[in-house]
Amino acid sequence: VDAFQAWCGPCKPAVNLFQKIRHEVGRNLLHFAVAEVDSIDALEGYRGLCQPVFLFYTEGELVAVVRGLNAPLLRRTILEQL
Repeated sequence: VDAFQAWCGPCKPAVNLFQKIRHEVGRNLLHFAVAEVDSIDALEGYRGLCQPVFLFYTEGELVAVVRGLNAPLLRRTILEQL
């Protein structure tokens, strides 16, 4: 989940990265979503940040958080969680 604030919007470069990885590993294994933290009370802890925050969930549980657009770290985190 790309957790973003309304003033900056979702991280567009991350979309391309996730689409590429999803194509490599299979469409059924990786799902990408965006969530505006300003309108979701459960994500209020991510408000006020000036960098992208990516939340990784497996079976409804938060399993990893990556702060900032660090493509190698995002890729490694995705592959480790899969």
